[in-house]
Amino acid sequence: MGWFKRLKEGIQTATKHKKEVPEGLWFKCDECKETSTMKELKECFYMCPKCGFHCRIGSHDYFEILFDNGWSEMFEELQSFDFLGFTDLKQYDQRLQDAYTKSNVSEAITVAQGKLNNKSLVVAAMDFSFIGGSMGSVVGEKIALSIEHCLTKKIPLLIISKSGGARMMESAFSLMQLAKTAALLTKLAKSKIPYLSLLTDPTTGGVTASFAMLGDVNFAEPKALIGFAGPRVIKETIKQDLPEGFQTSEFLLEHGFLDFIVPRDKLKERIDNLLEIF
Repeated sequence: MGWFKRLKEGIQTATKHKKEVPEGLWFKCDECKETSTMKELKECFYMCPKCGFHCRIGSHDYFEILFDNGWSEMFEELQSFDFLGFTDLKQYDQRLQDAYTKSNVSEAITVAQGKLNNKSLVVAAMDFSFIGGSMGSVVGEKIALSIEHCLTKKIPLLIISKSGGARMMESAFSLMQLAKTAALLTKLAKSKIPYLSLLTDPTTGGVTASFAMLGDVNFAEPKALIGFAGPRVIKETIKQDLPEGFQTSEFLLEHGFLDFIVPRDKLKERIDNLLEIF
């Protein structure tokens, strides 16, 4: 019967030492496995308070970090639909509906304009929570409209990349966005309007092969996965073991693919310095 009785002996926690924290307020770091509160995490710009690991965050989180006092969202009426009638294990329309339900955004990229230390800036930030941040025709169109807006208003552009690559459900139309965005960025360069590219974890596939690597300045968050094909595919193709830290932002910086790495708590200050220089 001892199994069914609360024993008076043993470890007892006094009421004054008990911490009743509502569900969802704890965060466990994927890197160091240490636990902290969500309040601490947010105060540290969503970096682990113990080891500095950068957690994946959404577009609106970046807007809160970068903009002074609010922002105005742009092109939010544009949404994807299954114009090809794509059929796989799950209908594309259903995947889109699931993405709308699970995320707080209407597409894999969100565009906003605001002030960064009183300097006008357009920020196009990708959301990995929306079908893996995949680049479809609407993502390409939003970037194109952002560039045209910057050309008209003479405002610098920042694109924050976080993507698994092109959206397979839109077939060749998704691949067309590589050339489309690259061509418009050339117009931005000719007009001498700054384009800054921030690569975050992960930035892969067609996004890396297009606008993510075409910035006047390309920079990344620490320990971000950046590449075209995945490490497993590359290893099987070349039949060789890959170097330690391959495809991390630190590896790319060492080999000349990035200009610098910036922690998230220094991001606003660093971008402000770049805008001052330009």
